[in-house]
Amino acid sequence: MSAPLSRQPADPTAHGIAQALGWFSIGLGVLEILAPRKMARTLGMPRARGVLAGYGVREIASGVGLLWAKDRRPWIWSRVGGDALDVATLATGLGRRNPQRGASGLAMAMVLGVTALDIFCAARLSAAPGRSVPVRDYSARTGWPHGAAAARGAAGDFRTPRDMRAPPGLRHLNGGSAQPT
Repeated sequence: MSAPLSRQPADPTAHGIAQALGWFSIGLGVLEILAPRKMARTLGMPRARGVLAGYGVREIASGVGLLWAKDRRPWIWSRVGGDALDVATLATGLGRRNPQRGASGLAMAMVLGVTALDIFCAARLSAAPGRSVPVRDYSARTGWPHGAAAARGAAGDFRTPRDMRAPPGLRHLNGGSAQPT
């Protein structure tokens, strides 16, 4: 028998988070477009400056969509997809040959933090009213088919099978006798 379903409405602050992420996207996008060479050099990835500038355009588009679209869901999910690209790009800067791998690692940690926020917000927006996510309620479950009280002492007569016992020379380590039984 499965647990009853309850409906969980979307988090009312998800739209506020989406708006903040929209402004963050625009700011980051502008920075990536205006200073891709500096960012690439800081990360020890000088050949990535063109990629960073392209990512800036993507960030601005996501930010504008989050701020002005009626349905923010596709735009927040576009941020999640962009985060995957950012992580993949930054992973190339974590190699031992990169003298700036510490900066790349710090950037990776920041991107992963923002990715978690993006995923949280995307999930909450996707669970908007009318599109609620089913949540199973297992709070009354014990894991015992006849209840925990009926399970107490049920294994009191258990005897360890002979092939599962410790070898005679090691039984004293377990509080048992070293003599064969």
